[in-house]
Amino acid sequence: MAHHKSAKKRIRSSEKKRNANKMVESKIRTYYKKTLSATNKEEVEKLYKEAVAILDRSVIKGKLHSNNAARKKSKLTKHLNSVSAAK
Repeated sequence: MAHHKSAKKRIRSSEKKRNANKMVESKIRTYYKKTLSATNKEEVEKLYKEAVAILDRSVIKGKLHSNNAARKKSKLTKHLNSVSAAK
């Protein structure tokens, strides 16, 4: 256990950051999975827009690397195009 005042503060602040990162990562995973599992064209388009917006915001805030977000967006776009082409 930390004894110095600054070390105690560091523990508190890192816990807050950990929880914030966890929420963002969870939200990204949720929308990513929902979009990929959807088969209805309108639903996929709606979820795609939300997922891309979340990915872009997480990159801007520094929660996610830009290449990671680009890879995820690419896969979502492929899914969107395949659903659009199939129906």
